[in-house]
Amino acid sequence: MLIPTDDQIRALHEKYAPTAEAFERVYTHCRAVCAVAERLLDRPDPGVDVALVRAGCLLHDIGVYRLIDASGNIDSSRYVAHGVLGHELLAGEGLPETLCRFCSHHTGVGVTSGDVREQGLPVPVADYLAETAEEELVMYADKFHSKTDPPTFLTVDTYAAKVRRFGTDKEIRFKEMVERHGAPDLDPVARLFGHEVI
Repeated sequence: MLIPTDDQIRALHEKYAPTAEAFERVYTHCRAVCAVAERLLDRPDPGVDVALVRAGCLLHDIGVYRLIDASGNIDSSRYVAHGVLGHELLAGEGLPETLCRFCSHHTGVGVTSGDVREQGLPVPVADYLAETAEEELVMYADKFHSKTDPPTFLTVDTYAAKVRRFGTDKEIRFKEMVERHGAPDLDPVARLFGHEVI
């Protein structure tokens, strides 16, 4: 599989970002997630495709652009759909399913078909769970940075408290990922991006 270069991925962001501010917000987040993933990959796992993780991090939130209006506001009522929208966008660009899945399979700690039905989520009923080591690393790294205004990095405890509101099963799933991957050292990444750690 041919993995797009960083420049090609940046060009996709520029193509779909409705405003310069939207580009800055989303692309910076994707770069921050990539930096976190790189910290997690300090202990190389020979079974993990590092280039694929990098591309997945840089592409995972591209669907957010489809939820931003001309004023720069994100449609928060449909935010959970950004993954599916990103999957469709990348598929439309001819990217392979392996890359498209980083969009649709990174939300929270995974969205099940039961979650979609029970919560009435605005996405097709399906399981949106990380199935490969690369997908899980992108999903996990994403938990440590938020596109809030101003953007912030989140500690393990901060994200655990945040995900708890979606059910103890989600908090348990997150803690299992922490056990597998460890807690990233966020201070160097936070200094690099100039974002606070909360």
